[in-house]
Amino acid sequence: MDKKIIYKQENGMIAIVTPSSNALELMSIDDIAKKDVPTGLNYKIINTSDLPTDLDFIDAWTIDDAELTDGVGEW
Repeated sequence: MDKKIIYKQENGMIAIVTPSSNALELMSIDDIAKKDVPTGLNYKIINTSDLPTDLDFIDAWTIDDAELTDGVGEW
């Protein structure tokens, strides 16, 4: 699976979670997101290919809150 979990941290920066293959053997990517995204923060599961490839400006990446529609961190 070539998926990542993204969410907006409380400081406004985007966080990217890359589930390990071991974790994906034990639980779904949605369950991983619910566990690893901080409680109450919305997240989106995306294809790795959807991430920008230019890492020079990684701190400037943005996402509209309305796009974070796949779930909410629970733990």
